[in-house]
Order: sequence, then structure tokens, then C-alpha cells
Amino acid sequence: MIDKSSHHAGLWLCLFLILLAVASRLLPHPPNFTPLAALGLFSGAYLQVRKYWLVPVAALLLSDLVIGFYQPVAMIFVYSGFILCAFLGRALLHERRTPLTLGGATLSGSVIFFIISNLGDWLTGLNYPRTGQGLIECYTMAIPFFRNTLAGDLFYVACLFGIYDICARMIWRLRTAPGT
Repeated sequence: MIDKSSHHAGLWLCLFLILLAVASRLLPHPPNFTPLAALGLFSGAYLQVRKYWLVPVAALLLSDLVIGFYQPVAMIFVYSGFILCAFLGRALLHERRTPLTLGGATLSGSVIFFIISNLGDWLTGLNYPRTGQGLIECYTMAIPFFRNTLAGDLFYVACLFGIYDICARMIWRLRTAPGT
């Protein structure tokens, strides 16, 4: 059973991460260089809150309220991509986190988001014809954005998981220090 203080700490962490992700989307940044996939992986890996997958969704929704909404079909696919990152974090990183599993989960999350979000763009029919050739063109035109997606995901995964690990070790040392 989770005690109330750790439940509240988890909720505060969720809120802090959501606000941090919103701020990062509102500040100038290269296209697709955002912490949202990393946030999904992190929330899936660490948060005990049952609805951990809502963390990236809340960050997207709050920032989209400011930035502006876009084509609903595309939005559903973008949001779904980040929800899948949270499920990926739960499946691959909740029990065990090593540099190899973090790297694999990050790469997998980037690829999943690339495939799903661009499929949604193609399905709207706004930018590419809904044909086989249109689908190929959609994915081909998205390749340059994938570099930023992967770079952002790697950077933010390193930051989120690294900072959390450093803080957890410091807290453990303080709690186990002689005289405490």
C-alpha cells in the first residue's frame, strides 16, 4: 500500500513535469525537439499514479490551449503516440532501467511517434493525397523532423532520468547517513 505522503509527492511530481513540458513547448525550440516522449517514458517508468499516461496528455493539452489546436484526426494520432510512449515506459522501464533499456525505449518511442503521427497527418488528406504514393511522400518528407525528434527524446530522457537518479541517490544517502 502506498502511503499518503508518497502519493502526494507523486502528484506534485506529475504537476511539476507537466508544467515543465508546457514551458518547453512554449519557449523557442527546434521543430519536434520537445520533452513529451521522454515525459511519457518517465511517467510510465516511475509514477505510481494509475493514470500515468495522462501526464504527457495533460502537457500537450495545456500547451495546445496556448499554441492552438490543429486538425482533430492529426491531434488524435499525435496524442496517441505520446500515450504509447507512456505505456512503453511502463512495459520496458518500470521494473528495470539500464542505459541499454533506456536507449532502446527512447529509440522505440521516437520511431513509434514518427510512424503514428505521420500516419495521422496522411489520413487527414490535407498535406498528402490518401494514396500509397502520398503515404510514401508523407513519411519521406518527415525524415528531417525525425532527427530532431530523436535528438530531443535522447536529450530529455537523459535529463529526466539522470536528474531523478541523482536526486534519488542524494536522498538515499541523506536518509542512511550516520546520525539520522
